Amino acid sequence: MPRSLGAASGAAVLALAASLLLPGSARAADDGSVARDLGRAYHATAKYRYEPNAAKDGFLPADDCKSDPVLGGMGYHYAKLTNLGSTDPDRPTALFYVTGEDGKRRLVGAEWIVPSTGQPAPRMFGRKFDGPFDIAGLGRVYDRHVWLYEKNPAGFFARFNPHLSCP
Repeated sequence: MPRSLGAASGAAVLALAASLLLPGSARAADDGSVARDLGRAYHATAKYRYEPNAAKDGFLPADDCKSDPVLGGMGYHYAKLTNLGSTDPDRPTALFYVTGEDGKRRLVGAEWIVPSTGQPAPRMFGRKFDGPFDIAGLGRVYDRHVWLYEKNPAGFFARFNPHLSCP
């Protein structure tokens, strides 16, 4: 099982990420809620860095890797549909993995998905969700990607990572 950062150092990393990676209005949440929620998301997903834990907790792997030839990749999604609609940092709808050089999948981030019923975009981590748009099998949705375990030059909350691609 991979080593993970201690809770204190993980929270410190995410507090720094919150202050550095939220464009323009990183300080809009001066109450600390963005850093706190990112810390919760990091803590809730850390055990999934060991991929078998995702299946053990009900995250079902998709067979296809999501990517765009221009924007980059997302990776393989592992979905837990009982978390669909959640804006709780502790309950992501999906985890995304990429295949490493050793052939094993490694966790790169998480995603929260909320069905669109005509409501305004939900907010989480101090910003609006992306969308709405259609996802096969789920219909019209909003989503929020967070690259907790992989640097993304397109942004901490971007949908795609230009450094990633699918096999």
